Amino acid sequence: MTTTPSVLTARRVAARERVPIQKRPRSLTDRLLAANAWLVFLFFYLPVLVLILFSFNDGRLLSHWTGFSLRWYGKLLHNEAIVMALRNSLIVAGCSTVISTVLGTLIALGMERFQFRGKTGVDSLLYLPIIIPDIAMAVMLLLFFVQAGHLLGWLGMRFSLGLETIILAHVAFNISFVAVIVRARLAGFDHALEEAAQDLYANEWQTFRHVTLPLIAPGILGGALLAFTLSLDDFVITFFTSGPGSTTLPLRIYSMVKTGVTPEINALSTLMILASMILVVASLLVQRRGGDWHR
Repeated sequence: MTTTPSVLTARRVAARERVPIQKRPRSLTDRLLAANAWLVFLFFYLPVLVLILFSFNDGRLLSHWTGFSLRWYGKLLHNEAIVMALRNSLIVAGCSTVISTVLGTLIALGMERFQFRGKTGVDSLLYLPIIIPDIAMAVMLLLFFVQAGHLLGWLGMRFSLGLETIILAHVAFNISFVAVIVRARLAGFDHALEEAAQDLYANEWQTFRHVTLPLIAPGILGGALLAFTLSLDDFVITFFTSGPGSTTLPLRIYSMVKTGVTPEINALSTLMILASMILVVASLLVQRRGGDWHR
């Protein structure tokens, strides 16, 4: 008589329910490690909590709480400069996410499915935008755009820094993040499913459309959400590659901070933190749900 995996799982669950969990007394080392973890979390997140709290402050002074108010959030909606900066940020993040998601997915498929000369070098270059400092990449992109402008000007074409150059710059670093996440999904891919589809006379496109793409879709969506978050929050690379009339939200916040921190800046920063957290959590949930479904 054979025992099925479902029966074994049921027995393990029943045994786990019968045996009470023995809690081991916490040693001094465990308590110190727990205290250290809480202090680290406090160090990182206490300033964020203070910023969120004072974004609801009714007064203009940041160090003196005068009462709860939402007037700074309402004031943001009537600030044309901030609304325009938000529009530019959404345009840049949306366009760069679409382009980098398509290119990053194609690169991940090519790197996982094919063997070619120089693959190790291409693999190393793929991780380069992730590990190099933002300032170095920003300077490189600025020099590239300047030289491209000179070349196009010599050919009689106009070229200047603006939203287009910001989008290209964000695509340059977002491709790597998307490709890494999609490759992680492809690493655990069961190729027997594709072979089964081809045995049923599905061609390459039908196999990709109905088998491969649905299985790697959580990885693609997770990479897209991460790329959108990174593009929305980026400051350094955007600062170097932006031009007149292409101010994004992080650049607008920086220009406002130079004249002094106000509750209006706190409200704007709170909204950006909230949007970033929602996107990151959505990306993690999509990847985790995709992993459970894949198993």
